[in-house]
Amino acid sequence: MSAEPVLTISGLNVDYGTDKDAVHALRDIDLTLHRGEVLGLAGESGSGKSTLAYAVTRLLSPPGVITGGEVHYHRPGGDRVDILSLAPHRLRAFRWQELSIVFQGAMNSLNPVHTVHSQLTDVLAAHRPELRKRQRTDRAKELLSLVGISADRLAAYPHQLSGGMRQRVMIAMALALEPEIVIMDEPTTALDVVMQRQILRRLVQLREQLNFSVVFITHDISLLIEFSDRIAIMYGGRIVEEAGAAEIYRDPRHPYSDGLLHSFPALHGPRRELTGIPGSPPHLSAMPTGCAFHPRCGKAFVPCAAEIPVLTPPPAEPGRAVACHLHAPGRGAPRPGQQGVPGQVAPGPAR
Repeated sequence: MSAEPVLTISGLNVDYGTDKDAVHALRDIDLTLHRGEVLGLAGESGSGKSTLAYAVTRLLSPPGVITGGEVHYHRPGGDRVDILSLAPHRLRAFRWQELSIVFQGAMNSLNPVHTVHSQLTDVLAAHRPELRKRQRTDRAKELLSLVGISADRLAAYPHQLSGGMRQRVMIAMALALEPEIVIMDEPTTALDVVMQRQILRRLVQLREQLNFSVVFITHDISLLIEFSDRIAIMYGGRIVEEAGAAEIYRDPRHPYSDGLLHSFPALHGPRRELTGIPGSPPHLSAMPTGCAFHPRCGKAFVPCAAEIPVLTPPPAEPGRAVACHLHAPGRGAPRPGQQGVPGQVAPGPAR
């Protein structure tokens, strides 16, 4: 992994709707993806993970609107591309060649009336018109081989493949033009545990072979700890913690990160109690004041209900950041009597 950035997101804001009733889905998102890195993005459903992916790739469907911020792609050599200002024809050329996405639910992403061959070669025909038909077919066979599928499956339709094979076809399609960045939106959610591990092992091999960068989105933080270099935790449309995968696992700083980690059993080491997280995520149209997590947080104290914490590095801990009043510089731990005041605002209805 290089320290050189390949994708930078600064102050990104996304709303659903444009009037006074607009829902603020993303607020002040700052993220950097480094070349050759796997950046995990975790959080419960409704936290804004997929919205972030679609905003970065400019695939937001109406009424989704990017209301602020910048997204830049950094080409090898230093050239910088402002993704949000690309004209439609340049954006079409940019997608798949520089940045691609593996959508959630491969059966819904693949066209059911076209063969695997047709869908793989269509990508090549659109972006590499200089390739002859035979060359496109050869490349399609090579792509299937990369993801561990026999070339004779090119003639198959999506419904003739297993769920794991369909997902691997989507990964092959995303890698067809050897992009620098691949965004994977919960690519293993509908698969069994054995198939999840097979696909993750294949992704690790492909990343080492092709040296692309990955944004891996999932609600399963245990997968990210195993697969990612760094992890960003999202809640209520904001980043609440960011650190190396090992640091998140050993010493989560945000109470929400700690709750996620204690919601699944450890496969190794001593047994630990599963505590989970009480309550439900807030509805984005009825967000609590202050820290969005405070109505569910057992460590909340007075400032949590009134002030939105800023994502800042804890003192003397470079490389990580947390948005929590417990770790705010100069704030200190709550005094006796302060803790246990989780705000006067009840959480919104579950989504």
